[in-house]
Amino acid sequence: MTHSTLPGPSLLQRVARGDASAVQACLDEHGPLVWALARRLCPSSADAEDVVQEIFIALWKSADQYDPALGTESTWVTTVARRKLIDLRRRVARRGPTSELGEEHASAARDQGELAAESDDAERARKAMAELRPEQQRVLELAIVHGMTYDEIARKLALPLGTVKTHARRGLMRVRELLSRGPAARPGGAT
Repeated sequence: MTHSTLPGPSLLQRVARGDASAVQACLDEHGPLVWALARRLCPSSADAEDVVQEIFIALWKSADQYDPALGTESTWVTTVARRKLIDLRRRVARRGPTSELGEEHASAARDQGELAAESDDAERARKAMAELRPEQQRVLELAIVHGMTYDEIARKLALPLGTVKTHARRGLMRVRELLSRGPAARPGGAT
């Protein structure tokens, strides 16, 4: 079943409008797909974890660009994920050994601006996640990084399913709020 056949706005359109339940549903629906792509295409688990976080941040930031008339949400999510994964593979390839020391320095200088922008976004996301309450951080880490469903998280943490969903929803709302403040804003206290 695709969301475009349902009456009303699509899941990503609801995310773009700030609907917290849609953010949670987006994570539930697309998290396993994104995590599977990252595990398959990343050279290390650390890279997979980083890129999954980058993918979901990109999805939430650009959810307003999704047009159901152009394709399904899964196709759009996969496209965003693949772009981020391709970017990661390029970064990894550029970090690889080069035949001449001069080429290595030139490559590093070219990549510095590009990596700085991506690092800045990733750092903002890490800082926003660090502002969350520990239980919110843990639930989001298990869902986003490890691709677990809310049921699996509830079993793993021995928490009621509703509690897990509440931690995820409030955590995602807080992250979105912190990220929407812009690069100059400093995160405040956790809610």
